[in-house]
This record gives sequence, structure tokens and C-alpha cells, in this order.
Amino acid sequence: MSKFLKGTLILLIAGLLTRILGFINRIVIARFIGEEGVGLYMMVFPTLMLVITITQLGLPVAISKRVAEAEAIGNFKKVKKILVVSLAATISLSIIFTPALMLLAPYLSKTLFTDPRTFYPLFAIAPITPIVAISSVIRGYFQGRQNMKPAATSQVLEQLVRIALIAVLTKAFIPYGIEYAAAAAMVASVFGEFASLLYLVTAFKLKKRFKLRKDFFQYVQAGKSTFSSLMSIALPTMGSRMIGSISWFFEPIVVAHGLAIAGVATAEATKQYGSLTGFALPLLMLPSFITHSLSTSLVPAISEANSRNDHSLIEYRLQQALRFVLLTGGIAIASLYILAEPLMKVMYGSTSGAQFIKLMAPFFLFSYLQAPLQATLQALDLARAAMINSLIGAVVKTAVIFLLASQSSFGINGAALGILIGIVLVTVLHFATILKRIYFSIYIPYYIKTFLVIILTGFIGKSVFKTIQIDALPLKVLATIITMACLYMFLLLLFRLIKKAELLRIPLIGNLLAKIVYWKR
Repeated sequence: MSKFLKGTLILLIAGLLTRILGFINRIVIARFIGEEGVGLYMMVFPTLMLVITITQLGLPVAISKRVAEAEAIGNFKKVKKILVVSLAATISLSIIFTPALMLLAPYLSKTLFTDPRTFYPLFAIAPITPIVAISSVIRGYFQGRQNMKPAATSQVLEQLVRIALIAVLTKAFIPYGIEYAAAAAMVASVFGEFASLLYLVTAFKLKKRFKLRKDFFQYVQAGKSTFSSLMSIALPTMGSRMIGSISWFFEPIVVAHGLAIAGVATAEATKQYGSLTGFALPLLMLPSFITHSLSTSLVPAISEANSRNDHSLIEYRLQQALRFVLLTGGIAIASLYILAEPLMKVMYGSTSGAQFIKLMAPFFLFSYLQAPLQATLQALDLARAAMINSLIGAVVKTAVIFLLASQSSFGINGAALGILIGIVLVTVLHFATILKRIYFSIYIPYYIKTFLVIILTGFIGKSVFKTIQIDALPLKVLATIITMACLYMFLLLLFRLIKKAELLRIPLIGNLLAKIVYWKR
């Protein structure tokens, strides 16, 4: 098994575990602090992501790419320079932005978010910035070496610590008010990230091939060319993420002001935004652990192929990623669309947000495809083009959100439509940019068959849910999902949408499946 596939598999398993634990985390938060508390939490979260994006400087992707190139020629001195320069940059920026976020918290909460209660969670989450900044550098190092185990394990550990603390802290602070409970949830996140950082530092010390602290400042002083090399990738990458982060930062502000124009009260606007971004979007983003895993593995894999001018391998890797995302995302979309209301009821004890899932699910395949496309652009040194695409999408999304959310006939649904339009536009632009750089075959019959399988699975799944005679709703939902998954897999095999070579990699039953599916007719 290649490093690319092995690394992707490790990240997929860890991503699945992290998503499951993340949903447990969200369920606990939702049950303890409700829609309004989740709204406060989600209003603050984009601000944190913006500060982290600035602090990271786009270095994780750059580190991954440059370390992969240095490892390929065995230049460990260069690897050390990359790490030293990256750590010096991120630590310096976090020292500036962490106190700045704390000092600006009163202004942000009262003026921009229009809800003064956001001050407490905003202040509580600020200390996470330097922790995430340092851990991202170490993750980038391991990813560059195509060793995905430390990053994967750290993600799972972070979620376990967060869940262990979140129930205790939110329950302890809820008597003081929803804003204090939301802040307590943020504190649990800080401790989770800190536990993750401790693990990464330990793993790095055990696996490193050099002493990082030795001559640290000398490496920093002599690292001008290394810094320039990193910035050539990092700045365009940061540009793309900055655009996304700034857009996300303004999103709750634009939604809050738009809904205010439409006549929605502040508390109700916070509640509605919580339903959209705290309840519906996390479910829609469930398959994103697959896209994130593939994207993380794609950057060093395609960078290596690009450095050898192996365009056939670049196309092969991208085809692999897009096909896998399409097949896994398809069953997720069908299940979410059909089971939107019962899933929300089981998970959050409320059907609030189900309408957003039904509205957005059919178009969310574009979101799943976007991440591997962007990773490919970064690996091909087209990060600047990705940044421009993201800028166009962000501007259009923000404009549409304000125009529609400020109309009483749309309200919060206008925000959902704006998010969708932004996603679709950026994905299409990314794909068009890649087609200008590399040859890429589009197998139209394959995609037609795939969409047919998704529609059939959804149609039959709806009938199955109505037919199953089980009183307990969680068991009924689970039985329907299992039935749909089995049906989906059967249809994929029937239409030969999974290649023979891919079936052969499946342990124990792979050979048998390959013989059954690909028997000569």
C-alpha cells in the first residue's frame, strides 16, 4: 500500500472517530445550553478561526510541501530550518493576537455581534490561539513526512478530553446564565487542544531526527531564504484561508444585522443562527472528515508527483480522491435529506434546523469536492488562483446573505442560500482552474450512474423509514440508515462503480467481491 493510501486510511479512521466524538460533544452542548447557547457559541467561533488563520500564516500546508521535498532528497538540516522558522513566526504572532482578541472582546460583542453576551465565550476561547498555532506546525511536519498517525491520534485525544470536560463545565455554569455556559464550553475546547499539543510534542520528540532546540536562534537568524520559500506557498494559501475566515467572521454579523432589518429580535436571531450553524451545518459537514483526510494526504503526494513532472500520476491521484468523495458523500446526502427531521430529533431533541438540511443537502456534494480540488491547486503551486476563487465566492456569498436575510420573506433561509451559492461557485472555479493546468478526463457515464444510485437509495430509503415498524425513534433511524447503506453498496457493485483493484484491497472479502462483480459475462 502506498504512503498516500496508507496515510489517507489512517486519517479517515481518525476523522470518523473525531466526527463521532464531535457529534457527541455537540449533542451535549445542545442539550445543556439549547439553541440560544449554541447560537452564542457559533457566533464567536468564526472570530477565533480568523485569529488562528492569521497566526498560522498559511504555514501548515507550506510546511507539509517543503518537508516532503526536503525528505525526498534526505536534507534533514533543511527540515530543521523549516520547523524552526515556522515555530518562531507562529509563536511571535500568537503573542500579539491573543491579548488583542481579549482586549477587543467587549467591542466585538456589543457593536459587531449585536449581542453583548458573546463577550464571555469570546474572552474564554482566546488562550487557544497559541496552542493551535504550535500544534499546526508539528502536524505539518508529520504530514510532510506522510506520517499521519500522530496528527490522527491527537485529533481523537482532543475530542475525548473536550467531551470529558464539557458536560461537567456547562452543567456547573448554566445556573449563572447561558453566556457563562457557552464560555465554559469554550474553556473545554482550550483544554482539549492543549492535551492534543502535549501528545504532538511528545510524538515529535520520540520520532525526530535532530535536536530542535540546539542552535534555535541561529537557525532563525539564518532562515531568511527558508522563510521566503515557505511564504511563497504560505501567503497565497493564507490568502485563501483568510478570505474564508474573514467571510466566516462577517457571516454572523451580516446575518444578525440582516435579520434585524427584517424585524427579527436579537435573541431570536441568535437562536436561528444557532439552528443553522450549530445544528444543521455540522450534520451536512459530516463527510468532510473524508475530504479533509484526502486533502491532507493529497498535498505531499501531488507535490512529489509535480516535482517529477508526472502528470499522469497527478491526474490519477485527483481522480481517486474525487471518486471517493463522490461515492462516500452520496450516501450521506441521501440519508440526511430523507432523515432530516428524525435525525435532528434524535440528536438534539428538536427538529429545529431540519428545514436547512432539506434545503442544502442536494448541493453539498460541491462542498465535499471543494477540499481536494483546493489541495490540488496548492500542490500545483496554484495557491494564488485558489485565493482569487475563494475571494470571488466570499464576496458573492456575503452579498447574497445580506440581500436575502434582510427580506422577511427569506429571513434565515436567505443565509442558507447565500452559503450554498458561495460553495457551488468556488468549487466550479477551482475545477476550471485545474483544467487549465493539467489534462483531466471526465467520465460522464460514471457520474450519471453515481447520481442515479444516490437518487434510488434516497427514494427507497424514504419508503423503508415509513415501512419499518419500530416504536423507538433512534432504533428506527439506525435501521433505516443501515438498510440504505447496504442498498447503496449493492447498487455501487451492481453498476461497477468501484474498480476491481479497489475491491481487491478490501481485507478478507475483497477477492470474492472482485470475482463476483467482475465476472466475465
